[in-house]
Amino acid sequence: MNTIVRFARRFFSLISVLMFAACQNNAGNNTGANTASPLFTETNTTKFAGAKGCKNVGVLLPESDSSARYEAYDRPLLEKEIKQAIPGVMVQYANANNNADTQQIQAEAALTKGACILVVGPQDSDKASVIVQRAKASQVPVIAYDRLIQDPDTAFYVSFNNDRVGELQGQYIVDQFRKGAFGLKPGANLAMINGAQTDNNALQFRKGALTALQTLTDSKKINLVFDQYTPNWDSARAQSNMEEILAQQKNNVQIAYAANDGLANAVIVALRAQNLDGKVLVTGQDATVIGIQNILTGDQAMTVYKPIAKEAQVTAQLVAALSNGTNPGALVNGQTALKTEGQVASVLLEPIAVDKSNIQQTVIADGYLTKEQICDGLDGDTTGICHNEGSR
Repeated sequence: MNTIVRFARRFFSLISVLMFAACQNNAGNNTGANTASPLFTETNTTKFAGAKGCKNVGVLLPESDSSARYEAYDRPLLEKEIKQAIPGVMVQYANANNNADTQQIQAEAALTKGACILVVGPQDSDKASVIVQRAKASQVPVIAYDRLIQDPDTAFYVSFNNDRVGELQGQYIVDQFRKGAFGLKPGANLAMINGAQTDNNALQFRKGALTALQTLTDSKKINLVFDQYTPNWDSARAQSNMEEILAQQKNNVQIAYAANDGLANAVIVALRAQNLDGKVLVTGQDATVIGIQNILTGDQAMTVYKPIAKEAQVTAQLVAALSNGTNPGALVNGQTALKTEGQVASVLLEPIAVDKSNIQQTVIADGYLTKEQICDGLDGDTTGICHNEGSR
């Protein structure tokens, strides 16, 4: 009988959480206000009492197929930093593989196994509200990692200034247009291959890029001929979209805004089929190996480097603050507004634009990528960085 009662309680608790999440909508804005975190008020300290003395942390990341960074960088860095910040801690890890329902199941499993703090990179910014509310019922705080969760009960949000990421991409296009690079001149056509609409970051990237580009698009010096989101950041879909754009425009496309390096590489494949690779300005993001290699060969103009080591380190410091019951103090440097109402105390880090002129001073100097990684098997380096290593 006790087993039945426990099951019933758990079932109705989950149903109520799902009903709450269904009411949530989708987007958010960063503000730079240096405001103190509301987390450590008496009420919130009680709400997250489950975190006090926590030695069991769940880390849930969104995917690995559209961006290599989560498995290659975020996972090992988060595990390392959290273990250093809280000696003796156990880290439960899971990757949702681009499935929001899978991520909810993984969160439930982590909580069942005693996780008292969750670090969640949401696969879907809205649906992850279920995770926040389920954790809240157990007095467990959730830190939204890299991507915003649309829920005011999220304890913290750690990411980069994502509007700024988009601004860097858009401003790079503006700067190259004004220089006349890539043969750009008034009347140039721009295609925007955005990320997934379910990822709040993609919304902010697009917003930032359009803000930077507005003067040129309003004056029709640059014509926006395509502007669509790419479900699940799917590279195959991005390639197909670019192929369709080129067909519709009879190859008359001079600029391709791609929200990340994976989408950029898909765009480059479509351009190469029309002998347009290296002739169209292509943006990217994440400073992945393939993105940097495409810059070296001249197929991609730029990417945006986000020092993930710092992101993981700050996240671990917040986890430690929750476990110790201490105030994070100067770590919190802003509030991120939710789409409907409320805001989340945030740590927003600064991204860096990277092109062929500063690869060595950024991603290589920081040890984010090694020269061996980016030069291995590479043909056609136009910069001299690889010193003909790619031809071996």
